[in-house]
Amino acid sequence: MATSVKKMLEAANAGVPKITPEQATEMIATGNTLILDVRDAPEVAASGKIAGAVNVSRGMLEFRADPESPYHDKNFDTNKTVILYCASGGRSALAGKVLKDMGYEKVYNVGGFKDWTGATEK
Repeated sequence: MATSVKKMLEAANAGVPKITPEQATEMIATGNTLILDVRDAPEVAASGKIAGAVNVSRGMLEFRADPESPYHDKNFDTNKTVILYCASGGRSALAGKVLKDMGYEKVYNVGGFKDWTGATEK
C-alpha cells in the first residue's frame, strides 16, 4: 500500500525521541556520541554546522552507517548515542528511523539547526 510523507514522518517521530538542545548538550558531555547533520553540503557551507558534527547528507546515510558498505564512515557505531539534526527536523526524523531500522538503538532528533543554534545563543 502506498504511503505519504506525512505518514512516514508520523512513524519516524513516533519511533525517534525528540530532544531539546539542552538535552543534546548533556548527552554530548557524557561522551560516546555522534552528532549527525543530515543536511546537504550547500546548506552546511552556507550556515556552518554544530561543533563536532559529522555531515552526511540524507541521501548517503544508509551507505555511511552500514559497516559492510564500501562507503562506511568510521564515525558510525551502533554503540554510540546518535543525535541528528537538519534544517527543520523532518529529514533528521526520517534519518533517525532509518538508523533505528539498521540497529542503532540510542537515536535522538534535536530538530532544526536554527533551533539548536538559537538555543545555545541565549
